[in-house]
Amino acid sequence: MLVSNIINSLNNGAYDETLTKVYGSADRARCLDLAKQFLELYGDRDAEFISVPGRSEISGNHTDHNNGVVLAASVNIDILSIAAKTDDATIRIKSEGYREDVISLGTYSPDKVRKNSSAAIILGVAAYFAQNGLGVGGFCACTTSQVASGSGLSSSAAFEVSIANIFNYFYNDMRVSPMTLAIAGKYAENVYFGKPCGLMDQAACAHGGLLYIDFADSAEPVAQKYDFNIGDRSMFIVNVGASHADLTDEYAAVPREMKSCAALLGKETLRECDEADFISRIPYLRGLVGDRAILRALHFFAENRRVAEQRNCIAEGNMDRFFELVKESGNSSFRFLQNVYPVGATTEQAMSLALCITERMGFVCRVHGGGFAGTIQAYVPHDRCVEYKAAIEKVYGAGSCAELSIRPYGAIAYDDKSIRECGDAK
Repeated sequence: MLVSNIINSLNNGAYDETLTKVYGSADRARCLDLAKQFLELYGDRDAEFISVPGRSEISGNHTDHNNGVVLAASVNIDILSIAAKTDDATIRIKSEGYREDVISLGTYSPDKVRKNSSAAIILGVAAYFAQNGLGVGGFCACTTSQVASGSGLSSSAAFEVSIANIFNYFYNDMRVSPMTLAIAGKYAENVYFGKPCGLMDQAACAHGGLLYIDFADSAEPVAQKYDFNIGDRSMFIVNVGASHADLTDEYAAVPREMKSCAALLGKETLRECDEADFISRIPYLRGLVGDRAILRALHFFAENRRVAEQRNCIAEGNMDRFFELVKESGNSSFRFLQNVYPVGATTEQAMSLALCITERMGFVCRVHGGGFAGTIQAYVPHDRCVEYKAAIEKVYGAGSCAELSIRPYGAIAYDDKSIRECGDAK
């Protein structure tokens, strides 16, 4: 549909049913603004809306990169794009608040783009598609994001999956599976962007809903969706405002130290190691990898067991035990994984303070996502949500405390008549 017709359809309410299914309400303003920006920048072209949600880690902190198991969920905020296919083998993307990225396809060398840039992600996703026999080509797009950078809700993963899903829609008839979109995003982030992330974030963004993921086979992870109802509590994500700048080494040290333990047992990842055998070798390992690496490995083993038990709790509806395990996970991340604040941080420990405030109010909480800076997760009874939000925002500022819900849709394309989901997960 031409963008001018999309604008008319939005104005006359033709999109209202679709918007209500995706967002819970027929709020047209965001789509209208984005369509008008596209029309002004790229002209009146046949275009489509592409939506990819942010994600929240539910359980399994820093286990995916060592072939562990996780629970993660897409949440009710997204990166929204309006995109059109072009014939010039060039990608043009104007993201709200940023300069336009212009990428020429055909040469896929990582040296062609600057590390730690959006251009690196775009070219990296394109390279993965091209190298794996998937359709790839030019497009132009405008994007707007509710998944703020540094919010701990995986803005980078949502952006990666958005690029992959634009290729999916225009060049692959939406046949590419959610997990393949996720793997393309991880490849782009690892090889082109330069960050050694795992696959959990991208997988949760791509699939939608609550997802159990087993990364035993990292080339072909197993994913299973669950219905998830947390009963009389709401889930909050608190953005403490601490900067992620210069933390790449902190993040990279976690998988590196875990894998150094595995290597001394003749394995590539901790998932391949026997826990009892590992524990029996701790006296030998200490002098070779150091105590922190051992503690992080012990966190991995325990966290995998917690995820398995929480999976059973969800299936059985045993939310009391589920939340006990949330607390155990948070304590393990703080004490053993040690990803609540960076090494040497003394004056600023914003995540620790947020966890302390939340616990003192009697609520279940844990470090959320990669850690070191960013966000915590809290579960608050419905009748105390206003109280909690006020207490947190008094310390961290207005907008720092977001109440979220799980979104059933992952990576989608939609128009005034239908919502198209990407291919079924393997």
